[in-house]
Amino acid sequence: MKSEMLQKLTASEPLTLEQEYSMQRSWREDADKCTFIVLDRKKWEEQACLDEDCMVGDVNLFLTTPEDPALAEIEVMIAEPSDRGKGFGKEAALMMMLYGFTKLGITKFEAKIGQENKASICMFQKLCFEELSVSSVFQEVTMLLCMGDQQKEWLLALTNHVTEAKYCETRQRIQQSLS
Repeated sequence: MKSEMLQKLTASEPLTLEQEYSMQRSWREDADKCTFIVLDRKKWEEQACLDEDCMVGDVNLFLTTPEDPALAEIEVMIAEPSDRGKGFGKEAALMMMLYGFTKLGITKFEAKIGQENKASICMFQKLCFEELSVSSVFQEVTMLLCMGDQQKEWLLALTNHVTEAKYCETRQRIQQSLS
């Protein structure tokens, strides 16, 4: 996260190594966060590189409103500019929304996006999010998707190819098929 552009797009600050480790522990252990690592599936399945070299970003859910457990903030980050615009962010957001809806009971998804991040705003608009508010102080747009019957059908139709599988078992199956 040393890229100034990426920090600006994700409203992030540079971290020391110890701060980064602390944040990673928090992501793994805190009950109010859910993270999926986004991989380039083609590279991963072809074993064209090490697993960590197949990573292109992450998608997160923040369960930050105890009085409304059906609400989660969703965040998508595709790190390298060369990986953007390839559908990784959209696919990751859809899978995280499916997980949040089917496993966590989330029915309202909120996205907070920097006003200058036009690509991300456009992606969430394509995912049926609507603008809720604009903060000139924080220079961000808040978008919302409420899961009514129509949105539920839409999400399930777009993710009907998604299956839940354990990483290690999937990786082992792929390695065996390549042997």
